[in-house]
Amino acid sequence: MLRTAVLATGLLTALATGACQRPDPTVMNTTTTTTTAPEASVTAETITTGPHPHVGMWVTADGRIRQELLPTGRYEESRDGRERAYTGRYTVTGDHIDYYDDLGFTATGDVRGGVLYHEHLVLYRER
Repeated sequence: MLRTAVLATGLLTALATGACQRPDPTVMNTTTTTTTAPEASVTAETITTGPHPHVGMWVTADGRIRQELLPTGRYEESRDGRERAYTGRYTVTGDHIDYYDDLGFTATGDVRGGVLYHEHLVLYRER
């Protein structure tokens, strides 16, 4: 019970002092967190938002789907000529991408060998 009270007080203090702020998506934001507990030591992978190697236009082989990862941490996806059919934000952890669509759904993708595997889609970097 005392531990819960201490944790709650710490959280309230952090919120009151503004320590819990959203990062500026226009600036590369890289963090690594290490937590030490009696039972184990856990290191979170580096998470990056903003400019990173995967920024740019990705396109399916038939050109029907075009997905642009913007340096601001946002994405825009066009389908069958319909501009901005899907838009939202994304985060990058290494070569893994988590998508958060403006309509509320989520998706994932992974870049392997220069190819973006986004759910059931295979996208190639547009040069």
